[in-house]
Amino acid sequence: MISVILINMRSPIRFEITHVCAQSGARTGILHTPHGDVETPMFMPVGTQATVKFLSPEELYALGAGVVLANTYHLWLQPGEDIVDKAGGVQKFMNYKGPMLTDSGGFQVFSLADARKISEEGVLFKNPKNGDRLFLSPEKSIQIQNAIGADIIMSFDECIPYPADYAYAKASMERTLRWAERGKNAHRKPETQALFGIVQGGDYADLRHYSAEKLVEIGFDGYAIGGTSVGEDKETMVRMVRESAELLPYDKPRYLMGVGAVNDLLEAVSMNIDMCDCVLPTRLARHGTLMTSEGRISIDKQKYSEDFRPLDPACDCYTCRNYTRAYLRHLARAKEGFGTRLLSIHNVRFLIKLMEDARQAIKEDRFLDFKNETLASMGFDQRGF
Repeated sequence: MISVILINMRSPIRFEITHVCAQSGARTGILHTPHGDVETPMFMPVGTQATVKFLSPEELYALGAGVVLANTYHLWLQPGEDIVDKAGGVQKFMNYKGPMLTDSGGFQVFSLADARKISEEGVLFKNPKNGDRLFLSPEKSIQIQNAIGADIIMSFDECIPYPADYAYAKASMERTLRWAERGKNAHRKPETQALFGIVQGGDYADLRHYSAEKLVEIGFDGYAIGGTSVGEDKETMVRMVRESAELLPYDKPRYLMGVGAVNDLLEAVSMNIDMCDCVLPTRLARHGTLMTSEGRISIDKQKYSEDFRPLDPACDCYTCRNYTRAYLRHLARAKEGFGTRLLSIHNVRFLIKLMEDARQAIKEDRFLDFKNETLASMGFDQRGF
């Protein structure tokens, strides 16, 4: 058992490594933030428009959520960062009691593809709501995030598609580094909001190494790994994450962006990733797909029509304690909003509990056993496929 408290006097967050698994080298920790302490490794639900779809903030808190994400791009377009600021910040605006994180808006802007133009200064694009021309720069992204007021904010970066040729990946990564430095210089609330840099570089090891090295030289409160889960195969994704993490400071929190599949989460934990987020649990729920201790199931299948067992006997969520598979199938097929809520509650709780169980296994120095047993029970092979 170890307890290492690592302090940056200017940083609004403090990261404490509490245990390193003797079997695997995976670690547990506590992230101390202005809105409370959260244990790591953790899964962070995504509340794009200051709401996690179909769940109330009170329900999220009851499910064991720690950090919840909000989306800079969407809150900028509606209702506007000034309104969130006047409300007292995003926590008060949406009535969430715990810590929050905002992304930079870059992923959403770059996903507009043909509707945007990238330059050294930033990105010019059309507002998809009304066609207005908008411009988002590193400085503007930080300004918006300062107004929104989350505990952790992100540097403005470009998430390139996969595959991308080396020349494009290199030019994009270098521009992202320049944007990161500009964003740090524009940060006006360093005492109350932690700023993370984002490693990019596509699937090229030298670019990811260079990106991580230069971000550390600039200096951030934590570091994120971006540009994965964008179409690459699992082996490539794991290599990209490992190559990104190799040169990051051990004593700072590490955040793998946009990852929510069970096998990917457990692989991330094994590589000392502390934070992961994804829209996957609520997106799957909207389509009737559930994560369970025996693998994914599609609840609308005929075989569940007279199945009066709990959705997942191993799950402790409200849905599994109170409703049968047959009833959930009925709600899903009837397209009832209550059904989507129940399925969302289960999927979000399932991933939060997965990380709770991972933390316990690390503390008991048996994370590799836990990882292998969990993947096998869900139908994955030994490689996690």
